[in-house]
Amino acid sequence: MEAILGVFKFISDMGATVMMPIIICIMGCILKAGFGKSLRAGLTVGIGFIGLNLVTGMLGNFLAPAVTAMADKFGLTLSVIDVGWPAAAQIAFASTVGNVIIPVCLLVNIVMLLTNTTQTVDVDIWDYWHFAFTGALVAIITGNQFYGVIAAILNMVIIMVLGDWTAKGVEDTLGLPGVSLPHGFTTAYAPIAMGMNWVLDKIPGVNKINFDIEKMQKKFGVFGEPILVGTVLGIAIGAIAGYGLAPAPDGSNPGFLGLGINMGAVLVLIPKMAALLMEGLLPISDAASEFIEKKFSNRGKIYIGLDSAVGVGHPMTLSVALVLVPITVFLAVLLPGNKVMPFADLAVIPWMFVLITPVVKGNGFRAIIIGIVVLAAGLYIATDLSPMITEAAINAGFDMGSASQISSICDGANPLTWAITRLHGINFAVGIAVVGVIALGLALINRKKIMKEAAEMHQNA
Repeated sequence: MEAILGVFKFISDMGATVMMPIIICIMGCILKAGFGKSLRAGLTVGIGFIGLNLVTGMLGNFLAPAVTAMADKFGLTLSVIDVGWPAAAQIAFASTVGNVIIPVCLLVNIVMLLTNTTQTVDVDIWDYWHFAFTGALVAIITGNQFYGVIAAILNMVIIMVLGDWTAKGVEDTLGLPGVSLPHGFTTAYAPIAMGMNWVLDKIPGVNKINFDIEKMQKKFGVFGEPILVGTVLGIAIGAIAGYGLAPAPDGSNPGFLGLGINMGAVLVLIPKMAALLMEGLLPISDAASEFIEKKFSNRGKIYIGLDSAVGVGHPMTLSVALVLVPITVFLAVLLPGNKVMPFADLAVIPWMFVLITPVVKGNGFRAIIIGIVVLAAGLYIATDLSPMITEAAINAGFDMGSASQISSICDGANPLTWAITRLHGINFAVGIAVVGVIALGLALINRKKIMKEAAEMHQNA
């Protein structure tokens, strides 16, 4: 077992950009897509991820200083430091739960596929850290590592089902055929978006408001395109931060014009990198569909589960996220009881909206309303979980620097992580009962849906 865990840890430590091409290539060969085609698909996916990382890294590198300048300008001081998702992932994988999470989650995925409780083959094993993060917090609050592993498994089951249920919207709205997004952070916001979208549908007048970003692009021509939207939003953020017209002489900021152009570049380049990644996935997706049709007559459609980064490039997702970046900073100050200063994870705000976008069917107004609510709630969640996150970081040997307490937006502000952790904090029996019943119920409902879809496909064949 130790040797097996060592192999998985070795692969995981190489990072997503190396790990994903290997997994995609192996999967393609298993599905009989041919070694050459599988190798090319894997390398293309890897290059797509590298491109996405470069562009999202640029987003963070330019946004973070602007947010710091805003905080300094308006005298914003909060005691809990947002250390960002890379630190959260490091803490998760360094935990005892993180040491076993990859083989455990692979086994859970296989069992769910065999029992027809999921349609997703989740190849994004790097992002299993989200489940490990939940498990690590539960282990701390219960004092039992086994309970942490069980919590991580239940978290994954819930997310896998939600990934199936949102896959149609991923295909139709985000333009990603054959893909689902069982992402521990992104997918947790889908039920909230569904509930709030239903409420907004019931409010007269409000239910008629629709800021459709894509329609606005067509209506306003070049002035509605992502490059102009990103540039204008970047200029506005830079101006609020107190940037000058030209770059600062000491190189500390690019000036508000420079920030605007870089934000425009982000909105243009992310969709192009996502398209490159999809180019690599299509042969594997097609091979998976053919394989399932030949081998399993009782199965519906099969999806490839990927990092939600592939859906970040939707114009509304990026535009709404950029609008909400400065709003998040001011929410942090205005909300009574919040202690978290958003910083390193401001760049992951678009990830919160990847599945909100298809839920609201591209309605920018609803996305902003839902976004403000989930961000406000997220800050309170991050504040509440900060003592446990800090303890997990210390246990993992994380360098705290001068910070006394840390948290993050990803996954510190995750509502599902919070619910699972706090339920287990009341009592393990209560936690396992409530979360277990929910996970099992969702899985059985999903099985019924899958079998119905399979029967309809078989009947129409």
